[in-house]
Amino acid sequence: MKTNNKILHAFFLLTIVAGCGPDNKPDSEKSAEEIKEDKSEWKYATLPISHQKWDELLQAHVNDEGRVDYKGMAKDEAKLDEYLALLSNTPIVKDEWTEDQQMAYWINAYNAYTVKLILNHYPVKSIKDIGPDFQVTFVNTPWDIKFFEIGDKKYDLNKIEQGTLRKRFKDDPRFHFALVCAAKSCPNLRQEAYVPEILDQQLRDQGKHFINNPAKNKITDANNAKLSPYFDWYKKDFKRGDDTVVDWVNEYSDIKLNKDANIAYMDYDWSLNEQE
Repeated sequence: MKTNNKILHAFFLLTIVAGCGPDNKPDSEKSAEEIKEDKSEWKYATLPISHQKWDELLQAHVNDEGRVDYKGMAKDEAKLDEYLALLSNTPIVKDEWTEDQQMAYWINAYNAYTVKLILNHYPVKSIKDIGPDFQVTFVNTPWDIKFFEIGDKKYDLNKIEQGTLRKRFKDDPRFHFALVCAAKSCPNLRQEAYVPEILDQQLRDQGKHFINNPAKNKITDANNAKLSPYFDWYKKDFKRGDDTVVDWVNEYSDIKLNKDANIAYMDYDWSLNEQE
């Protein structure tokens, strides 16, 4: 028992040291260059997978507004688990998969595991009501709970978004329009899986629907806009090269903003993206 206590104590000391360095700000506030990239899955030799099972679940349990029928999804949880097992047993090989195959995999994985996290704790009013089953140092949010594996590595949702997508696809931040954190202010969950063959079209469609949805972004005229907090939280991702947040908004917005438009940010609604 004393030996176990010493090991546990040493583990927490190491954790504290790792988390208390000068670069201890949340990953969402970092630029892509500041985030440590996860490369743990690259050693496997695998072929890209089919996302058909996830596609079927989305068609069956997501409505036109991107809201989820979690009760219906729970009845189909066996199929969801089959898809998650496929993801878990088929980690990406960077040098053998195309970038579109990789991005589609990670977006689908994030969204599917988010649904699984909700089902694990359903009913809940918000994903933010979910915490770890027991107190763990520095596991303070649902996105830090390591509740699934890909290959032989433990993963949490932050490891997909922050350590993989933001780092590996820093030149294409459109994945932010596709990740769905189970909140009403998130982008809508599509009624189809992301697939590499039409990924660019899907991401463009997501961007257009997200930016022109007044529940997510309110662009009243060329000089005034209340944008999703995404454009504040991840402004370093959208400000790359000569691009600005306004440039990204204008790429998809029906109303084009002036360069010096007055930009404010909307409150974020964390209530569950559930069908009513």
